[in-house]
Amino acid sequence: MSLAQYAEDGLFSPRKIAQSLRTTSEDLARTAGLGKNAIQRKDRIRSDKTQRRLREVALIINRVEPRFGSALMAYAWYRSQPLPGFSGMTAMQQVRDGRADDVLDYIDAADAGIHA
Repeated sequence: MSLAQYAEDGLFSPRKIAQSLRTTSEDLARTAGLGKNAIQRKDRIRSDKTQRRLREVALIINRVEPRFGSALMAYAWYRSQPLPGFSGMTAMQQVRDGRADDVLDYIDAADAGIHA
């Protein structure tokens, strides 16, 4: 899936991301570690923090989608699969704690055949 399909007017769109993952914008906000206002108010959607978190979720889902065959399955993995080497935390929990780069590094290492 292309990251461009998650965007609208040059920004990551909570509505488009939620639609593609067949969830609600509120659920997407929770899984990204954002408050409800962050995805409802236009000024908050444009904020650096909101855009960074939406980008992180989109990047992680996009990176693992080929492994799982669909964005829905990748989103299920993101939300529920404990990651080895992360004290049993999921990718979602890592993103919510501001550690998306660690998740992306883990995915890259796993894709390269290096076990975490």
